Amino acid sequence: MFLIISSPIFSQDGELQDFTQTIGGTDMVIEMVAIPAGKFIMGSPESEENRKLDEGPAHLVQMNSFWISKYEITWDIYNLFVQREIDNIDVNSTGKELNLDVDAISGATIPYVDMSLGMGTSSGLPVGNVTQFAASQFCKWLSAKTGHFYRLPTEAEWEYAARAGTTTAYHFGNDSNKLDAYAWSYENSDNTYHTVGKKEPNPWGLYDMYGNVAEWTLDQYDPEIYKSIKDTSVSPLNVSLKTNSHSIRGGSYRDEAEYHRSASRLGSTENWKMRDPQFPKSKWWNTDSPFVGFRIVRDPRVPNDTELKKYWGE
Repeated sequence: MFLIISSPIFSQDGELQDFTQTIGGTDMVIEMVAIPAGKFIMGSPESEENRKLDEGPAHLVQMNSFWISKYEITWDIYNLFVQREIDNIDVNSTGKELNLDVDAISGATIPYVDMSLGMGTSSGLPVGNVTQFAASQFCKWLSAKTGHFYRLPTEAEWEYAARAGTTTAYHFGNDSNKLDAYAWSYENSDNTYHTVGKKEPNPWGLYDMYGNVAEWTLDQYDPEIYKSIKDTSVSPLNVSLKTNSHSIRGGSYRDEAEYHRSASRLGSTENWKMRDPQFPKSKWWNTDSPFVGFRIVRDPRVPNDTELKKYWGE
């Protein structure tokens, strides 16, 4: 059992608590929300309006506790990873769970065009047009910088966090007319993403779980995967075995309400790199999906060196 009583991010009984992750060499932080262990019904019932076949059958999943970022990762934070100017700035080594050589982590290529496609990269705007591999490598880099195990959320973790204890189509109920208060969508976004945290949070204090940018998960997208998940499954993960077709969650600023439901799923495609002139096409950047970004998870259960590879896209 993983337990650190002395840490300020664990309570007296070992429960996770919210915390703020600092990034050495900068004044930037990532606010992390503690998500408790529990059970939930993943997927949607056949009666749910706008339900797709890949959302079923609905099944019971047992979840371990974890932390997830309160907001989507923003351009100013992601660019720390792209620019790598702070790699060698000393940070406090107390309480580290991982010891990674930050210099050995591959750096993302500097984009050759404006990857925001004119929507902007100023402070507070969510990063977009990054590949799932790039998002995973950001997590690896952040793990090296902080000494804590960061990764993308699994599909199950994402949906569990988005639902926040609810069983309705949205965390606020079944009425899609209420979506405007919680999400940037096709109806209100003016076809662009917006500064994170401007809409209302879900019951667990997470912002933009619906809309703004859709979010990468760890899982390979498989429209049939729910048929093979047993009700005894604990924090399931469909490990990626190929570079395309990863699962995307949450819907984006360009999507209608039905794609913002907690159970809605989407698989990435090669078309998201259609205009990439490189051969082979970039493993870091998409040219045609500014609507996809990510948020991160900190996992208190640190896997061994071999298992780490499946979490960081290697």
